[in-house]
Amino acid sequence: MSKWYLYMIETQKGKLYTGIAVDVERRFLEHLSGFGGAKFFRSDPPEKLVYVEDCLDRSDASQREAYIKKLTRKQKELLIKGA
Repeated sequence: MSKWYLYMIETQKGKLYTGIAVDVERRFLEHLSGFGGAKFFRSDPPEKLVYVEDCLDRSDASQREAYIKKLTRKQKELLIKGA
């Protein structure tokens, strides 16, 4: 069974994107290249990976992703800072 991760990427315009992956570095490179990356980045390219969190499995990662996507910008920033 593969280890899953939740990650957040900050875009060039400062937006935060949340996703899940088995290989976060590979996924970030896909987002950067535009091939296989999320449509989210078509109008605002990714700038940097700002947060990574270990998850138990894909189900856990998906549930955590859904939870984080509902947070406010301020709450996401606090999570990134480790507060």
